Amino acid sequence: MSNTLHGILFAYHSDANLGELTRHRNTCSLPYGGRYRLIDFMLSNYVNAGIRDVGLVVHESYQSLLDHVGSGKDWELSRKHGGLRILPPFSFAEERSGEYRGIMEALSGVYSYLQEVRQDYIIMGCGDIAINLDVDKVFQQHLESGADVTVVCTRKMRGSPRSSTYMSMDDSGRICDMSINPPTAGGAVESLEFYVISKKLLLEMVDYCAAHDLHTFAKDTLLPRLNVLKVMPYIHEGYVARFQSVADYFQNSEDLLNAAVRADLFNPARPIRTKDMSNPSTYYGPDAVSANSLVSDGCYIEGEVINSVLGRGVVVEAGARVINSVLMQGTVVKSGASLSYVVADKGVVINEQRTLMGHVTYPLAIAKGSVV
Repeated sequence: MSNTLHGILFAYHSDANLGELTRHRNTCSLPYGGRYRLIDFMLSNYVNAGIRDVGLVVHESYQSLLDHVGSGKDWELSRKHGGLRILPPFSFAEERSGEYRGIMEALSGVYSYLQEVRQDYIIMGCGDIAINLDVDKVFQQHLESGADVTVVCTRKMRGSPRSSTYMSMDDSGRICDMSINPPTAGGAVESLEFYVISKKLLLEMVDYCAAHDLHTFAKDTLLPRLNVLKVMPYIHEGYVARFQSVADYFQNSEDLLNAAVRADLFNPARPIRTKDMSNPSTYYGPDAVSANSLVSDGCYIEGEVINSVLGRGVVVEAGARVINSVLMQGTVVKSGASLSYVVADKGVVINEQRTLMGHVTYPLAIAKGSVV
């Protein structure tokens, strides 16, 4: 496959609906599951399928993302020829402020890179979804079906309707209609916005969209051509996590406490790779309690941790209680503090005897580096 399929990942979006969690970072660099970032999942999916050339399209607030992926060494993408390429908007005409309006505009911004792609086919999608996708099967179905475009979809409606696209199929299984950002979910499947397409057809589409000031792929490119192009769905039956609000982030993190979800998302046959931090093992004090929780390496636990996800280097002092919460790297919960339904970003300090409480539908998000 490495000779015929090229990977493009879009990492230019910072979702304002995630509030404090994306104030200083791109959505794709959002920590998840204690030791991972969202970008890890699709990068790993590409590498697991033998893809050795990946273009990462960025625009704003991507310093955290660059710090994490580096040269791509941890994904075996650090190469003299090909490998991981970071694609900032240097060739994009800044006629307006803000990020790209859609992936066709993003592709236009990296057009010279697309022209140099060596492979005949391209898989492209967003790096802000947690999924263990069998890219080999997606590509095989694309070739066998004779599709012009294959869209990765799920029957499990995971996204907010106003930020999602829904597909309907005819009797032959071909996509015949699309509902884009409707008020309520509708259609047989939800698009995960991953596409397989030939390089030749994609370049033609980018040229057309640039000439007509069109910027989205689903609405401006696919929908008007459903009668002309053969657009086929690939139905992903496994777990999918989408991140479109703080409540989404909290619930998706809590999902990882389910063994079946972990087994699907972290399938050892298709491992999810991340940046190697070489942290020491976690220390548990003699009176520490840890129940139904994911605790990353490098933590120091002397208090109580229940139904929670802890990132690397988290400290929970004696007498502190962390329940139904997500604490990112380097968070410190001091003695006597109590947390419930809290999402704490990196480097947060919760002082002694503080009580913080959110709700399962409205978790309390604490900004990076805050002292409470």
